[in-house]
Amino acid sequence: MNYSFIINDFEGPLDLLLHLVKTSKMDIYDIKVEVITKQYLDFISKMEELNLDVASEYLVMASELIELKSRMLLPREKMGEDDEYEEDPRENLVNRMLEFAKYKEMIETFKEMESDRKEIFTKVQDDLSEYKKEIENNGDITLTDLLNALNEFLKEKEDEKPKQTKITKKELSVTDRTIDIRNILKNKKKVSFFELFEVKTREYVVVTFLSILEMAKKGEIDIKQSNNFNEITVNLRGENND
Repeated sequence: MNYSFIINDFEGPLDLLLHLVKTSKMDIYDIKVEVITKQYLDFISKMEELNLDVASEYLVMASELIELKSRMLLPREKMGEDDEYEEDPRENLVNRMLEFAKYKEMIETFKEMESDRKEIFTKVQDDLSEYKKEIENNGDITLTDLLNALNEFLKEKEDEKPKQTKITKKELSVTDRTIDIRNILKNKKKVSFFELFEVKTREYVVVTFLSILEMAKKGEIDIKQSNNFNEITVNLRGENND
């Protein structure tokens, strides 16, 4: 066999054995111990000829293979009345190789997942701190109150989604949505905070919420709640709310 690889190409003696079994096209459950031992020892010898340090674990495996080869030459004895033979001497080695192969396959899977993950780019969470002070001074509603209320509202509406929905692609900006909200408040004077979220798509909800925060920051609107758990209302600042 032509050895075009070195010890460092393998993750240990079991990895080397798996390679030899594969290149020899052997059935891992029926390893030809004499053949595989010769190939393994030839490989170790070749590495030593190249003045490469052979790790002790490879030498330990070499001794195990030699012992296994000797045991395979001995006749197998029957165990008793059931005419069962003693355990196959190769079984322990085969199990170890299968276990190693399983973990090696898992490692390759994780590497692929890691590689795929590197192709995914996430957006940094928006910093809403600039709105917080403005909202907290606007009546008795805080940014946290609005976020909690919106979260509860969306949870309630989740079960109300129609089973089949036709979605039309439409670009929506904070500027456009702010104009829409301003017109709604001019017509209705005062509305429920949740009335402004007519469409439940992710993009619409996010743009609407950011528009409300921007208007509150600029002092265009008042956001109020008379008591905890009561309705949150929105109106243009300075408008008559009666």
